[in-house]
Amino acid sequence: VCNTVLLTVFSFACEACKKEIFNIPSKLEADKLIGRVNLKECLRSVDHIQSSDPDFRILEDGSVYTAHAVVLSDEKRSFTIQLSDTKKQTQKEILVLLEYQKKVLRKRHTKEIVLRRSKRRWAPIPCSMQENSLGPFPLFLQQVQSDAAQNYTIFYSISGRGVDKEPLNLFFIERDTGNLYCTRPVDREEYDVFDLIAYASTADGYSADFPLPLPIRVEDENDNHPIFTEAIYNFEVPESSRIGTTVGVVCATDRDEPDTMHTRLKYSILEQTPRSPGLFSVHPSTGVITTVSHYLDREVVDKYLLIMKVQDMDGQFFGLMSTATCIITVKDSNDNLPTFKQNAYEASVEENRVNVEILRIPIEDKDLINSANWRANFTILKGNENGHFKISTDKATNEGVLSVIKPLNYEENHQMVLEIGVTNEAPFTRDVALRMTTMNRAMVTVHVKDQDEGPECSPEVQYIRIKENSAVGSKINGYKAYDPETKSASGLRYKILHDPKEWITINERSGSVETSKILDREVITPRNELYNITIMALDQDGRSCTGTLAVSIEDVNDNPPEILQDYLVICKTNMEYVDISAIDHDDSSNGAPFYFSLANTSPEINRLWTITRVNDTAARLAYQKNAQFQEYFIPVAVKDRAGLSATKTLRVNLCDCTNPVQCRAAARSADVILGKWAILAILLGIALLFSILLTLVCGVVSARNKKGFPEDLAQQNLIISNTEAPGDDKVCSANGFMTQTVNNANQGFCGTMGSGVKNGGQETIEMVKGGHQTLESCRGAGHHHTLGSCRGGAVEMENSRYTYSEWQNFTQPRLGE
Repeated sequence: VCNTVLLTVFSFACEACKKEIFNIPSKLEADKLIGRVNLKECLRSVDHIQSSDPDFRILEDGSVYTAHAVVLSDEKRSFTIQLSDTKKQTQKEILVLLEYQKKVLRKRHTKEIVLRRSKRRWAPIPCSMQENSLGPFPLFLQQVQSDAAQNYTIFYSISGRGVDKEPLNLFFIERDTGNLYCTRPVDREEYDVFDLIAYASTADGYSADFPLPLPIRVEDENDNHPIFTEAIYNFEVPESSRIGTTVGVVCATDRDEPDTMHTRLKYSILEQTPRSPGLFSVHPSTGVITTVSHYLDREVVDKYLLIMKVQDMDGQFFGLMSTATCIITVKDSNDNLPTFKQNAYEASVEENRVNVEILRIPIEDKDLINSANWRANFTILKGNENGHFKISTDKATNEGVLSVIKPLNYEENHQMVLEIGVTNEAPFTRDVALRMTTMNRAMVTVHVKDQDEGPECSPEVQYIRIKENSAVGSKINGYKAYDPETKSASGLRYKILHDPKEWITINERSGSVETSKILDREVITPRNELYNITIMALDQDGRSCTGTLAVSIEDVNDNPPEILQDYLVICKTNMEYVDISAIDHDDSSNGAPFYFSLANTSPEINRLWTITRVNDTAARLAYQKNAQFQEYFIPVAVKDRAGLSATKTLRVNLCDCTNPVQCRAAARSADVILGKWAILAILLGIALLFSILLTLVCGVVSARNKKGFPEDLAQQNLIISNTEAPGDDKVCSANGFMTQTVNNANQGFCGTMGSGVKNGGQETIEMVKGGHQTLESCRGAGHHHTLGSCRGGAVEMENSRYTYSEWQNFTQPRLGE
C-alpha cells in the first residue's frame, strides 16, 4: 500500500465560476502545484486575483500552488478565488474544494498452486520522490506486493540504476515485506528517473511472477537559480535612435525541470545609472532591451549601466533570482551643428600675392572630437566667382584656413566680401525641420592693399601676321605691355627671351619687330601652327612681365608639287597601268588639285605612254600594247593650282611577270652579279697598276741603254675603228717595250684589248702616229697575235733617245683615261 496518493483533477460538467474539486494527499509541501482553474471561462478580463486562504496562491494562468507546507486535518477543505476587473468594475468568485482520499491496493483471493503458473498481476503504484529530501533516511517510498504472497512465502528483490549500478545502494527493498526505501537525498538535475526492476520468488527460488518494471521519478524542486549567460553585457546604441530601437538581448538559463514554473523566467531592470531619466526597458519574457525615450544625448551622458534581474516562478516574489550588469554605450551622431564663434571677420592682403594664408576661422562643435561628426567642411558661398580664394580645413585644429590662390588687383577692387559656410563631413541626423538650417554662415571682408607693381603683359598672348619669304628687315607691329599704375606703355623696354629660329628682332623701346632672316612656313612643325616668341617687358625699376608674340606665317607658293614614286614595275601580263601621286608642302590654297603631263619626251615615249588624271593628287600612267619589255625613263611634269610645277623622270620597268615583286627580285640579283664583276675589275686594275710600274722600271733601264722613243710618240692617239674581227682584238704597242707574248717569244709588246661589244659590233683599237699612220691590225692565224707575227720579228724603233719625262707625258693622260 502506498501512503502517497497522486494528485487527480476531476472535471465536472458544471457551470463556470461554480466549483472546482481537487483530490490531494493529506500532506502537501510548499510550492506544490495542486491543480489549475480556468479563469477565463469565469471572467474574460482579469486584472486582480486573490485567494481567501493564505495557504494557497493562484497565478495568472489559474495554477493553484501551496504557499507553504499544508496538512489536511479533515477529509475536506475549501476556499474561494476572488476575480476582479477594475475597468468594468465586475467581480466573481470560484469555490475550490480539496478532498483527501487514501487508496488501498485491491487483494486477489484466487488460490492456485505454484506449479500451475498463470499470468499474475503485480500491484505497484507509480512512485515518485522529492529531490533533496531531508529524510529521515532510509526514506520509505512504497510497498511492492505479489498476488502469490497470499498462498506462498514470497521474497522480494530489485535491480537497476541506484541499486547495482551507479549510484550504488541508493535504493533497497525489504526481502520479506517488499517495502522500498531510499537511503539518501537525490538531485533531479543529475538523475531525473530511476528505472528499477522488482522480482518476486518463492523460498526455493521459483519466480512467482514476471519481473515488474518499477520507475521511480524524482520530482523537481526549485533548487537552481537562473543564471545569465554573461556576467557583463556590452551594448551600443546611437544617440539619435528612435523610441523602440533594440539595444541588445540578455539571456539566462535554469537547470530545473523545463516547462514548469521553476524554469519560467522573467527579466526586469533593477537599477539604471544614472537614474534619471529612465531610457530603457526589457521585455519580461525575451530579454530584449529597447529604448523608451528619445532623450539619448551623448553630449550629456555617453554611457549607462543597468543592473538586470532574472527570476524564475514567472517573477513571483518567492522565485529564485540572479543579476547581471549591462553597459550601454551611447554612440555619437551628428546632432550638433558646427557654429562660428562670431558672425563677421576681417582680413587684408597685398595685391599680386598668391598662395598666402590670410585668415583662420575657428568653430565650435559638441560632437565627438576627431570624428566625421566633428570634422568641418568649409565652403565659400559667395564672393569668389573669379576664383581668387580657397578655404580648407586644418585637420588638427578644425579651423577654416582662408588663402589667396590668384593675384588680386588693387586697381580693380579695393575690398572683397566673402560668405563662408560650414558643415560636417557626416550628414546631419536631426529631423527635417532642422535640416533646413544645417549650414552656419559667416561674412569675411578682405581688404586689398595697394602695391607698386611692375609692367603688365595684357593680353598675355598677342598675334601678328607675316608672309613667308618676306625680305629681311620687314617691320611689323610687335608686342605691347603697360604700367598698371599709369595705364601707359611709356618707359618700358622689351627683350626677346626665346625665338626658336631666331627669325625676329624687337625694338627695345617701341616693341615693334622686324625680320632678321627669311621666314619659311614649311620649316615649322606642324606647318599650320603659330610661331611663338617669348617677350619680356621691363620697367625702369627692373620689374618685368613676360608674354607671347604669336606669329602667323602666311603661306607663299614656294614649293612645287613632288612626285612620291621613283621606280615603278608594271607586269604586262596582268597590269595595264600604274598610278602615281604627288604632294605639296605649301598650304592647301597653293596645293591640289595637281595637273600631270609627259614633259619633253621623245616621240617613242609619246607613242607608247599616256598619262591621265585619277583625282586631285594622283594620275595614271598607261602603255600601249606594242610596248617592248624593257626599262623606260619617262619624264613627268606636275603643276599645282597656282601654276608652280616640277618635272621628275620616272624609271618604269615594263616586265614579263605576274607580280611586280618578281622583277624587283631579279633586279636585286643582277645588282649582286654586277657587284662581283666590279670587285674583279678592281683586282684587274691593281694588276694593271703593277704592270705599269714594271713598264716604268723597264723604261728607265732602256733609257740607260740609250734607246729612245720616237719624237712623235706623244702625238700618237687611240682611235675607234668599227672593224669587226673574231675573238679578242689585239693592238701592238709601239713604245719599244719588249715583253713575253702569249707564245713566250721576245718579239715586242702586243697588248690584248678586250673587245667591247655594243649593238652587236666589235671595236678595234689602233695606234696612230702623227695622226695619219695606222698601225696594222694584228690578224695572224689563230687568236694570239704578236708584234712579231705582224712585222716578222723584233721591231726596232728609229731611235731610243726619249727622256723619262717624255715617257711620263705620254703615259699620264692615258692612265687617266
